[in-house]
Amino acid sequence: MPSLAQRAFAEWLGTAFLLAAVVGSGIMAQTLSGGNVALALLCNTIATGAILVVLILMFAPVSGAHFNPAVTLALALRGETAWTDAAIYIAVQIAGAIAGVWIAHLMFELPVLQLSLADRTGAGQWLAEAVATFGLLMAIFGVASRAPGSVPYAVGLYITSAYWFTASTSFANPAVTIARSLSDTFAGIAPQGVPAFIAAQIAGAILAIPLARWLWGGPSVKQGAPPLAS
Repeated sequence: MPSLAQRAFAEWLGTAFLLAAVVGSGIMAQTLSGGNVALALLCNTIATGAILVVLILMFAPVSGAHFNPAVTLALALRGETAWTDAAIYIAVQIAGAIAGVWIAHLMFELPVLQLSLADRTGAGQWLAEAVATFGLLMAIFGVASRAPGSVPYAVGLYITSAYWFTASTSFANPAVTIARSLSDTFAGIAPQGVPAFIAAQIAGAILAIPLARWLWGGPSVKQGAPPLAS
């Protein structure tokens, strides 16, 4: 089994790549779409879904490829990840997400330090984040229980879809939400909207745990093992 240092680094690097893809593709899409917001969102969606598949395939054998504090929290509550490991995972996920945003800014020669002005708030947005995160966890637990090798594709496809069927464009990830507040670009969210988004995400993740247990049974992975690895 990989060491904790290896697993933590994999979570940091994977989350950094994820945010570099989310923010970088948003910048590129906005630049090239000629003001067509739907086209820009489509381009941003494709890049995000595609990189998720690659990153999970790459890092699942090392860390489980969570890249998401909501996923890590849910797995800890299910007994699939030790709480000490979970705390480290969450810290490096947030740090990696911020690093990924900064790298995206540097690649496009934008100021590294920014705060988003994009207002994303309201009951519909909060419900969308709860639904998006609930669905993501259900996809992970359900597919992992029967076809664990298909989890990378299920996650990538789910997020690709949820970008379009949720009012919030499916952040579904507290680390992503925090990091995107530090980018005043297409993918940004104003800092004042972050706490409510994260609360909704955690609520959605927690709601998925008992339903997943009822539908597919309890955890089948020993504590500390990469839960998303095939």
